[in-house]
Amino acid sequence: MDAKLLDILACPLCKSNVQLSADKTELICKADGLAFPVRDGIPVMLEEQARTLTTDERLDSK
Repeated sequence: MDAKLLDILACPLCKSNVQLSADKTELICKADGLAFPVRDGIPVMLEEQARTLTTDERLDSK
């Protein structure tokens, strides 16, 4: 994913920054505890498509 795009993307719910997951398949919002999918290089920033992070994922400081 392009670094410039990642810099301007924000969580659609709380407007906080999102982070690209290690495997580059999701954008993570730690504030809301959600993971938004990245499909074919395109972030899907819809609440309905997001999954809830596990407790371990929420506590991970990366």
